[in-house]
Formats: sequence, structure tokens, C-alpha cells
Amino acid sequence: MDHSIQVAEYLLKCEAVKLQPTSPFTWASGWKSPIYCDNRKTLAFPEARSYIKNAFCDLINEKFFNFDVIAAVATGAIAQGALVADVLGKPFCYIRSSPKDHGLTNLIEGNLTSGQKVVIIEDLISTGRSSLKAVEAVRNAGAEVVGMAAIFSYGFPSTLENFKKENVSIYTLSNYDKLIEMAVKSGYIKQEYLHILKKWREAPDKWGI
Repeated sequence: MDHSIQVAEYLLKCEAVKLQPTSPFTWASGWKSPIYCDNRKTLAFPEARSYIKNAFCDLINEKFFNFDVIAAVATGAIAQGALVADVLGKPFCYIRSSPKDHGLTNLIEGNLTSGQKVVIIEDLISTGRSSLKAVEAVRNAGAEVVGMAAIFSYGFPSTLENFKKENVSIYTLSNYDKLIEMAVKSGYIKQEYLHILKKWREAPDKWGI
């Protein structure tokens, strides 16, 4: 089942995604961007939260037939990952960006054992660096990454290539193309700005310079 249009609509309605083609955002990386995404905002809207949870379950049941654990990438995907694991009746853990600096200094919180098959939940795939760090952490723990499911991806060619190199299958509930299509259709942005949004994705590191 294709949830991409409905998820894109929820992301816009909840203001989890904002589009400003003529007044770009500055990302932490320093990149100028006409889009900003914070999917955690969907958690504040029960209808959107529930839809995304169920869409994740549909996607996982369709794409991943044999797995033991749902793991989420901290911090943005923790809540949705836990919701999905609960519906699917699977164990849950989450992966920190760096080891805790006290106590057991865990990098993975929860119970993950060697040999288990893992589906990783992400909220957003941008450059893919943090996502692939999570994959590395799971593999270093001796577990197998079956694949990754995310709410949204910008679909940068370099990102897709990096996942391919690491032999990680990724699937998303929605994507950049569907989002900007829905943004124009709903009147969120004018048709005349569509070319700007498409141009940005071609070379996001150079756009706006």
C-alpha cells in the first residue's frame, strides 16, 4: 500500500516540514536549503502519529519477512520506533549517536544480542551519515541489519549510493518528490517555485552560494 501522498500531507499539515524557496534555512552543516524537516512534530497530532505508525507497520510487513527486533535511531525516531514495536509485538531498542558518558556507557539502549535480525527505524534520511552510524553500531554488536524504514528522505543521489555501498536496503513512507508535488497541489507553495525546489536537490551543498 502506497502511503506516500497521505504522509506528505500530514507532514505539511503538522508543519513537520516547512518549505521556504525564497527565504532559505541554514542547516547545521552550513548548507542553505529551501526545506526544513522535524518529523517529531507529528507526535503532537494523534491522527498523524497513528497514521505514520500504521504505515510503518504496513511497510515493514511488506518488505521485511524475517526479523527479531525493532531498533530506532536516537532521538528523533525513538517514539515512533517504540510505537511500531508495540503494534508488531517485537522487542525494542534504540541506538545513540555516541556512547553514554556514564554508567554502562551504552551505545545501544535495550537488549540486543548477537545474531538477532534488526529493522532500523529512522525519522529522516538526509545525508545518511547518522543513519549509517546506527547500522554500524548494530553490526558491531553482532546483529544483522535486515533493512531500514524511515518517515521521509530527501533522496540525494550520493546518499542512496552510500546505502548501496553498505548493502543496506532503505524504504521510506514518503519522499521529497511526493512532498513538493503535494505542496503545489494543496497551494502550500506556488507552481513557479517548483523548479527551485527541484534544482536544490541536484546539488544541495552548492545551492544558494
